Amino acid sequence: MNDLGSSRYRSLQEAELEVLAVAAIREHRHLIAADEAVYEEWTRATADPSVSAAVLKSLQDEYVARQNKFEAQQAELSEIIDALGYVPQVPLDGGE
Repeated sequence: MNDLGSSRYRSLQEAELEVLAVAAIREHRHLIAADEAVYEEWTRATADPSVSAAVLKSLQDEYVARQNKFEAQQAELSEIIDALGYVPQVPLDGGE
């Protein structure tokens, strides 16, 4: 996993790490929702014989690109939480 000794977050204070963790968790949730929407659109398009192969390929490429971004963001979130030592509470509704 992550080498905490070389973490770019190791020098930050707990309060700073918590702010970063909350922001990363919110971004993570946003990416999940957006990825699900693209996946559902791709699935619907795949089932529709009138949708061209080019459109299907475009949707597939977008989904794959989103998954790559999601994985990178998830790794960063994990690194932040590892440095913080706990997962902060973040309301589901995004309320402050």
